[in-house]
Amino acid sequence: MVKKTFCCKDSDLFRSTIGEVKAVKNNKLLIEPANKPKPYPQTQFQNNNSHFLDPNHSEIEKLEQEDSVCFIAPGLQKNVLKKLIKGVFGLDASIDLHGLTSREANIQLSRFLQSSIETGCRCIHIIHGKGYRSANKQPILKNDINVWLRQYKEVLAFCSSPQKKGGTGAVFVLLKLSEKYGE
Repeated sequence: MVKKTFCCKDSDLFRSTIGEVKAVKNNKLLIEPANKPKPYPQTQFQNNNSHFLDPNHSEIEKLEQEDSVCFIAPGLQKNVLKKLIKGVFGLDASIDLHGLTSREANIQLSRFLQSSIETGCRCIHIIHGKGYRSANKQPILKNDINVWLRQYKEVLAFCSSPQKKGGTGAVFVLLKLSEKYGE
């Protein structure tokens, strides 16, 4: 390797640009911890309505006690619904809404859906009953859940469960995976 030689002019220019230089006596540096404030998590305002699509449900027909229900989000293949009906996805969580009023069921369902999505559940089971004890034998919760699940953004598909899992008194719901789980 060839050593470069500098003329006096270059050396003087370098020294004037750098300024005064002090010799290092110790090559170990003590890092003193700065008095930083402890981090506090930000409180997140949860807007429960942000998970719902437009509440336009006038075209949804009312269901009877023994009517089965099926729904698939636009853009999804019909094979997804067939797999859901067969139970290919497996159940990750379940909730029973028997005996609740419509308002109570809505609150419980919203909490359940949100926690299911946050914990990475893919397929859930919602038991709503057939409505035998409802006024006029009209299944109130069944019709409400049919409407609510269609409005929920994270619901990809749902269908009535097999007879062993509640039949037309329950639904299997396929959810989007949370962003932290890879989708």
